[in-house]
Amino acid sequence: MKKLLLSALSLAAGVPAFALPPDTTAVAAPAPLISARAVRPWYRPTHLALQTGGGLGMVAAGAGYEFSKTHLETDILIGYVPKYYAGSTLSLASLKFMYSPFHLPVGEKFQVVPLTVGAYFSYTHGTINDELKGQYASDYYWFSTDTRYGPLLGSRVTFLAPPVAATGQPRKVSVYYELGSNDLYLASYLNNRNGGLGFGQLLTLALGIKADF
Repeated sequence: MKKLLLSALSLAAGVPAFALPPDTTAVAAPAPLISARAVRPWYRPTHLALQTGGGLGMVAAGAGYEFSKTHLETDILIGYVPKYYAGSTLSLASLKFMYSPFHLPVGEKFQVVPLTVGAYFSYTHGTINDELKGQYASDYYWFSTDTRYGPLLGSRVTFLAPPVAATGQPRKVSVYYELGSNDLYLASYLNNRNGGLGFGQLLTLALGIKADF
């Protein structure tokens, strides 16, 4: 009996263990999500803009870009003035640069930007003085009748809209005002301090809206 038991144990010890099949139930880790801002092409604007006044047209519209965590932005605008108001139909192309040092949250849905400072450059096509060749001597005007540039100062209120459902991209809708001037106004003021332009006549006012997309 002992011999039979020893034989059975020896036989069992000599049988190789069967390998277990690999575990196929493990789920691969999901790939990290890429933010919508990261996949935005570099040439695609971050917002659209629409404004009136500011010396850039009775109506001006365009698009812009944000940099430096929304503190710095630039807008490209195309403006229009009807002939009834300017003597000739004017079209304007403008480039603006704005810096906003502070963004103050007001609750969960609003944000106030109390100060924006910047500058602009604009080119006007269709001015009366350019319509007739030889209408004036070449040195009649000491300044350019087509190009203007100057400083800007303003503020805005921003509504933090729900993000885009498809991409999760955050959205903002802002209303703003800007006070500005230009090289011609400033030169006229400085050269005619006595009886010339009043300080209020140096300024232009723009009202506008911007929306992310």
